[in-house]
Amino acid sequence: MTKTIKEPAKEIPVLMETEVLVVGSGPAGLAAAIASARTGANTVLMERFGCFGGVLTQVGVESFAWYRHEGTNDCEGIGREFERRAKELGFTRPEPQSISEVIDTEGFKYIADRMVTEAGVTPLLHTQLVDIIKENNTLKGVIVESKSGRQAILAKRIIDCTGDADVAHRAGAPYTKRDKDKLMGVTVMFTCSGVDANRFNTFVNEELKPTYADWGKNWDVITDKKEDDMFSPFMEEIFTRAHEEGIIPGDAGAIAGTWSTFTETGEALQLNMVYAFGFDSTDVLDITRAEIEGRQQAIWAIDALRHYVPGFENARLRNFGMTLGTRESRQIEGRTRVTKGHVLNQGRCQDSIGIFPEFIDGSGYLILPTTGRYFQIPYGCLVPQNVENLIVAGRCISADVIAHTSMRNMMCCTVTGQGAGTAAALSVKNNVSFNELEITQLQSALKTQGARMD
Repeated sequence: MTKTIKEPAKEIPVLMETEVLVVGSGPAGLAAAIASARTGANTVLMERFGCFGGVLTQVGVESFAWYRHEGTNDCEGIGREFERRAKELGFTRPEPQSISEVIDTEGFKYIADRMVTEAGVTPLLHTQLVDIIKENNTLKGVIVESKSGRQAILAKRIIDCTGDADVAHRAGAPYTKRDKDKLMGVTVMFTCSGVDANRFNTFVNEELKPTYADWGKNWDVITDKKEDDMFSPFMEEIFTRAHEEGIIPGDAGAIAGTWSTFTETGEALQLNMVYAFGFDSTDVLDITRAEIEGRQQAIWAIDALRHYVPGFENARLRNFGMTLGTRESRQIEGRTRVTKGHVLNQGRCQDSIGIFPEFIDGSGYLILPTTGRYFQIPYGCLVPQNVENLIVAGRCISADVIAHTSMRNMMCCTVTGQGAGTAAALSVKNNVSFNELEITQLQSALKTQGARMD
């Protein structure tokens, strides 16, 4: 039995009131807030860290659209605008395995600030969600904690972009979550300095010659076979050798993965080489352990790179991501649940809020969108059951395990975010619930914003 204490009741000051409150500022939350404000709603964007951007700026994942190849039928809208704005200001570089570009994770903090300000969104950083305000089944606001103390934010509509469906969970909306031994792994991202990129690239091109087929050497990966001979910036065998020769302890977790880009000053960015299983990102003890163990594994990975990889002989740690990278936790049970069959069979729907290419990465699948195939995203997967005034966007939308591995990707999160933000603003404007919102009106507004419906 869990030991408890009784917290005394107290009055909480109201920090602010707004029409639309977006909780969480990753790609989904940023897109949601900007779309809401552009649709005419007073909008607040709330974030627990000191910068907007989520996985991109806080975890350090610069490969925003690494899936894009010749033949990809891609989405449009605010996510593509993120890329364009970053490129205009010199905050992008060519992505090594696709025709897209990476976004500089530090520079995007500034891009996000500018886009939020320009849209007229009220920014709120360093603010942590701790509870919700609900009357019957209707959400009225949230309770937050910050340096200013415990306060309330009242809102007519709330958009949950926390990634873990924290608002929906606290509000009592039904959700699914796999047992933690089945959840996708978590990652401590890291970067190195002191790297000779020219020597490393020579090694890759002349000796390593990695392809996506290498992903399946030590675990089962289902592909379309077309991926198998394509270049992938992936390393595993050198870490296996490091285990065998004692550079990495034999009981260390899985170390293998990808690199991304290099700067002119010898920095290797987005080293995604720590993949740890058995952690639940909604359990504070689990994520504490994952952060600490992940940093140890990253140090071991750097030791292995120094020993065996040309160009990395003088490499040293530059930085860790400022928080753990997580891939899967809660998925709400929405009006509609996106399925594996929908994603793999070019699913279509009457309530489309956008499209995404046939791209699946995770849970035993790797399918790259090189054939032009794509699916439509239904509005119903954003709308939770049993709670009014709440909509969800990002990786916690309603999807089954395999569909989730597609829809968790940052660009797809911007599509659901833009849909949710526009829906919230229209819901307030028309004084209707999310369930009553006229889908054709939502689709028309999204098209005006540059989103692609079909």
